[in-house]
Amino acid sequence: MKNTIFLILFLVVQNLNSQTQELKWHTDLKEAINISMTENKPLLLFFTGSDWCGWCVRLKNEVFNYDEFTKWSDKNVVLVELDFPRRKQQLENIRQQNRELASMFGVSGYPTIWLVNPQIKDSSKINLFKLGKLGYVAGGTNKWISEAEKFLSFNKSSNIQSTGINK
Repeated sequence: MKNTIFLILFLVVQNLNSQTQELKWHTDLKEAINISMTENKPLLLFFTGSDWCGWCVRLKNEVFNYDEFTKWSDKNVVLVELDFPRRKQQLENIRQQNRELASMFGVSGYPTIWLVNPQIKDSSKINLFKLGKLGYVAGGTNKWISEAEKFLSFNKSSNIQSTGINK
């Protein structure tokens, strides 16, 4: 009996240790673009309904909350959460920004993740070059990362769509 309890406690502690809460999600796109361009990393735009979307919560619990994702994202992308809550309060400028981006990217369901590369088109406009789109991917963190990697390694000179925003 003691061995069983010890084993259960050990597994719980291991699970807690493998999960992390250290992700830095940006909510202001302009701030995230500046970081992205400075660090030469694409943006990961996470369109979510954080307080009502079951698949969004599942994606966070099965992928985003793990050390593997934290390490991968720190090295490869700038994280941007574009939330559409029903119960949580949200600043009006963030709500408006998120609505405009959802419209620009044709988001019709949640979760939707776009990987994009910001590039300055002229002094007043930034293009977001679409690298690829993901959602919930069954199979956990490593499976999700391998799907995202396909877009990050995609030849950027091929037919990539872009969406422009004002600086």
